[in-house]
Amino acid sequence: MSKGAPGAGRSAAALAGFLVVAGAQLVVVLLAVWAVLSPLPGALALRIGVPLSLATAGTLAYVTWRALHSRHRTPAGVAVARDQAPRLWELIDGAAAAAGVTAPAGVTVVADATVALGERTRLLGVIGGRRDLYLGLPLLQALGPDRLTAIVTHELAHGSTTLGRWAPLAYRGRVAVGRAMPRISRRGPAAIVLRAYAGFYRRMDEPFSRAQELAADRIAAAHAGTEATIAALRDLPALAGMQRLFHAEYVGPGWQAGFVPDDVFGGLLRVLAARTTEMTMLRARDPEPTGPWDTHPPLPERIAALAAAAPAARSASAASSASPAVSPASAASPSTSAASSGSAGFSPSASPSGASPSGPAGPSAPASAPSGASGSAGFAGSPSDSVGAASFDAAPAGPTSASEMFAGASSVGAGSVAGASGVEPEGAGSAPGATERKPAAELVPDLPALGRALQVVAFPPRGRTVVSWDECLSVARTSEMEREAEAALAAISRAVGKPVPDAAELLTIAADGRLRAAAETVFPEAPPEETTSRIVELLGLMLALAALRSGVARWRHSWTGAAEVVGADGTYLDLAELAAAAADPETTEAVRAYLTEAGVDLAAVASRPGSTRAQVLGGLINLSADGARTDVLITDLGLLLVPGLPRGRGPESKRRLTRIAADGVPVGGMTASAGGTTVSAGGTAAPEGEVAAPPAGDGLALPGGGRFVPFADVAGVATLSGRRKGWTLGMRAGGELSLRSAIDSDELPGGWAAWEEAVTFLAGTR
Repeated sequence: MSKGAPGAGRSAAALAGFLVVAGAQLVVVLLAVWAVLSPLPGALALRIGVPLSLATAGTLAYVTWRALHSRHRTPAGVAVARDQAPRLWELIDGAAAAAGVTAPAGVTVVADATVALGERTRLLGVIGGRRDLYLGLPLLQALGPDRLTAIVTHELAHGSTTLGRWAPLAYRGRVAVGRAMPRISRRGPAAIVLRAYAGFYRRMDEPFSRAQELAADRIAAAHAGTEATIAALRDLPALAGMQRLFHAEYVGPGWQAGFVPDDVFGGLLRVLAARTTEMTMLRARDPEPTGPWDTHPPLPERIAALAAAAPAARSASAASSASPAVSPASAASPSTSAASSGSAGFSPSASPSGASPSGPAGPSAPASAPSGASGSAGFAGSPSDSVGAASFDAAPAGPTSASEMFAGASSVGAGSVAGASGVEPEGAGSAPGATERKPAAELVPDLPALGRALQVVAFPPRGRTVVSWDECLSVARTSEMEREAEAALAAISRAVGKPVPDAAELLTIAADGRLRAAAETVFPEAPPEETTSRIVELLGLMLALAALRSGVARWRHSWTGAAEVVGADGTYLDLAELAAAAADPETTEAVRAYLTEAGVDLAAVASRPGSTRAQVLGGLINLSADGARTDVLITDLGLLLVPGLPRGRGPESKRRLTRIAADGVPVGGMTASAGGTTVSAGGTAAPEGEVAAPPAGDGLALPGGGRFVPFADVAGVATLSGRRKGWTLGMRAGGELSLRSAIDSDELPGGWAAWEEAVTFLAGTR
């Protein structure tokens, strides 16, 4: 008997206890109903008993089934058949043989830097089903075949019987329970008992689950090598961290502005090649546990266990014949062609309506694993939870090897990185650990084409414009500046009592001293030096926007650092000095004359007014807004109120709000009140009591028939007393907005936390 067999048996028995506890709850309720009905006459007991049983035992049975039922969701990705990538499948088959398990039925390449084994289980994992491997494209791009082999072997080894015949069942059950527990409402009738038993189950299972992870590490090291396995342990969380940084700094801003780059995954590869310092820092950092159900031992413990087992493994290897090495492979460099569905033989077979990019309100939103997926922190993350898949037919292509980008600092030049994107690769260097990996063949025949096919399903534009990286980054940075400018100008407009829509009007009130007075009104407690600094910052922002809108200036981007505004010919542009001079009323008009002579149109407006999208921070389902059922999205600029669906359609409401959040909330061109007038993004004002004409673009086309409430229009917030949570928002234009939670209120991930932060912000600044 294996040393781990007793632990596997205990874990499996504890898992079966879930079903026993669920059944026992129903028995107790039925006995209670019988005890109430037994003294009654037969006819009366029957007449009362049927509806009473349905209302009690029936409700409990339904709630319990809903909580424990496995939801099988397929991540958005591209399915890869054996004949399309034979070398990749050769690697996977070798890993499965080393782990002593059957190879997965299918392989799907997904967008996240992760690997996960999804299994369509039933009865909390007691009954197994079809197994599919979800492999992140960033791993194919950045890792050598030895480290990829270690990662895949570890994941498949979770189903190994090395620790006993019950070990695969124990692992399936732990994954299923870990996914089911967050779905159990804390207020539901089945919640107390099931959650209590879940805590007991986790404590019972934890020793064996940790032993199982260490055993999977040993199997991976025996097959791929100890050095490669330890390196992979470091690489995977670092790659996931770099991908989050990439989405936050490069993809997310453009996504919020209504644009998507034409080669998302090519951009990620460029960032990995250029930002080696950040990658090194992330590799040296121990990853944080992903949650209470993460059973991986700490990374130092895992590395120490592998290092201690290495001498014995080498001795065993010398005593026996070594198995054939996996054919080395490497990723292809990003293609410089624009993303197009169906290019190079890749053709998505399904573009999911519910697919959403993996990012906050877009590419940086958190993702979750497929139902039954075994991916977790340590070796695996979680594939995107978006429903949908694609397949491709690989065309024989001869792409440049990615190792050329990772081989050294000299291998990445302006031509190879900038390519069609035009982004300047300042400081590009080699990726950690890449120099020793010499690829001999490609695991996937045409990785850039696979990336383009994956982008179709993982990052569907959904109304956004697909542009080059250079244009996407330029528009994103300009959009961020415009959002900041809109908020600042709204505050200044309220302080001076008239619209201040552009740099020309801002210079006018700076020249006569009203800007200084307005700033002192907005920041009454700030010292004079800080007030001056804020004025200079606002003037610098508005002058930069005017120069960009006039074509006098442009953005210069870098994959390694912050972007900067330069002259149209690339020369240095000192806007800070001009802003400081404009803040002085004695020299304001001289600055205006200088800029006008240079070709800057100080009254220029945004080329696409209304294109800005607010960043979604969280969402709440089924609130009451002034007595009407309403769903709420909390953004960084305000609240989007969407008319709610009738009772009983909570899951549909959640899916709808998730789609709206993924699409983004268009708020460019939203009006801001300013002393009795309403100002549009285009700078036009409407008389008091009228609404300004909507600007060109999609700024006021709110999704779901919603209503947007900018934070700038909120004068104050008060918390209502009562059993249910409630708040009243006082509006600057008069009137109130009352929000209350309901008995069936729910949230998108982080919804209540985002709402509490918004209330704290409004209470502290009003």
